[in-house]
Amino acid sequence: MAMELAPRLNLITGDNGLGKSFLLDVAWWALTRKWPRDINPALTSGYCAKPTVPAQPAEITFTLTGKSKHVTYTSRYEARSEAWVGKVGRPWNPGLVLYAHADGGFSVWDPARNYWKQTGNVDVHERLPGYVFSPREVWDGLSMAVDDKPTRVCNGLLADWSSWIRERGSVAENMEQVLLELSPSREAGDRLTVGELTRLSLNDVRDIPSLQTANGDVPILHASSGVRRIVALAYMLQWSWREHRIAAKQLGEEPTSQVVMLFDEIESHLHPRWQRSVLRSLLRLAEVMHIGAKIQLITTTHSPLVLASAEPWFDAEQDAWFDLDLVRSGRSAMVELRRREFVRLGDVSNWLTSEAFDLECSRSREAEAAIHRALAALREPKTAGAELRTIDQELKAALPELDPFWVRWRAWRDNRRGSA
Repeated sequence: MAMELAPRLNLITGDNGLGKSFLLDVAWWALTRKWPRDINPALTSGYCAKPTVPAQPAEITFTLTGKSKHVTYTSRYEARSEAWVGKVGRPWNPGLVLYAHADGGFSVWDPARNYWKQTGNVDVHERLPGYVFSPREVWDGLSMAVDDKPTRVCNGLLADWSSWIRERGSVAENMEQVLLELSPSREAGDRLTVGELTRLSLNDVRDIPSLQTANGDVPILHASSGVRRIVALAYMLQWSWREHRIAAKQLGEEPTSQVVMLFDEIESHLHPRWQRSVLRSLLRLAEVMHIGAKIQLITTTHSPLVLASAEPWFDAEQDAWFDLDLVRSGRSAMVELRRREFVRLGDVSNWLTSEAFDLECSRSREAEAAIHRALAALREPKTAGAELRTIDQELKAALPELDPFWVRWRAWRDNRRGSA
C-alpha cells in the first residue's frame, strides 16, 4: 500500500475497521519515531502497529521533508523485540506535530522541547519523546518522568484557561479568538463566548471557566460533548503553539516553519452545523496562528457534511482525498487504498451514495429494500395484484408522501390499474 500525501489537506474515508486510524498512527510514528501509547499507556488508542503474520517480512518506508533535509527511511519489523527498527543516527525534525485522537486524547511533538540535543559534539536524546494526553489529562493536566522525577509538564485546560482569564492578557484573548474561529458561525446562538469563572460546588475550590448561553453562564464541564471537544481542541492548539514559542525563545531559535495536524474522526460529537464548518475553520486558524508556516492537515472522516464542506475551496494541487475499500476475490479479501478524484457533488445525500460511503441510496434500509422490490415489479409486467398491494404498503410505510420515487410509483400503479 502506498500513499502520497498532498501538501495542505488530506481527507481519508472508508468503512470501520479498514485502517483509517492505523494510517494516522503510522503517520505520527513516521514523524516522531514513537507510537502514542508507548509514551502514555493510559491512552486507549495509538498502539504499535504489528504485522498479522510476524514470521513474514514487513516494512514501512516513508519520505518527508524535515527542517533541514529531505528524508527517506525504511523500518523493518523485528518480531523478537516487537518493534520497528532501522538505521541509527541523528533523527529528522518534522516541525510541530499535533494528533487529535478520536477518544478525546491528544499527542503533541514539539521540535523545541522533544528533539535531540547536543552535549559537546554528541547527539543525546535526553528530552521527552513527546506529550501524549489521555482525554482526562487534557483537562486535568499531564505529569511525566523527567530525570526520573514526576514532573508537571502541562497544567491542563481547566487550570491554564482559568489562569489566562484571571490575568486578562493576550493569552486569554487568543483563546477567545480560537474559540470564535472554531464556532460554526458568528451568529449569537452559534458563537462560543467566554463567561465568568465559576465554581461547581461548595467543596470544590477550583475556578472553572464557563461559556455564555441564553440561559446564563454554563461551566465548561457541564457543556455538551461536542462543545467540550471543540474547547479541548482550541486549548491544545493554543497550548502547543504557546509552549513551542516560549521554548524556542529560550533556545534562541525561530519558531518552526512546519506544522502537521492529524485528526481522527474530525466530526466526532459535532452537530451538522459544526461538521459543515470545522474543516475550513481549522485550516484558517492554523494559517493565522502559524503565520508563514507550511500547514499540512491529515484527517479521517465518516461525515458526508465534512466532504461537502470542502467543495468550494478544494484544490487538487494542494489537497487530496483517499478512500479505503475492502476488495473481495473469492474467499479472500484485501484492503485497498485509492486516491480518488475529488468532484463537487452538491447535495450532501449525493456524498452518501458516492465512493466515499458506498450506500446504494440515502434513505432508510427499509425504504431501500421496498424500492428494490418495487423496481423488480416494474420490470415484470405480469406481477400479481396481491404482490403489488404488498409492495405498495411497504413503500407507503417507508417513504414520505412527497418522495420522488413514491410519486412516480403511485402514477405507475394508478396507470396499471386503469389499464387493467
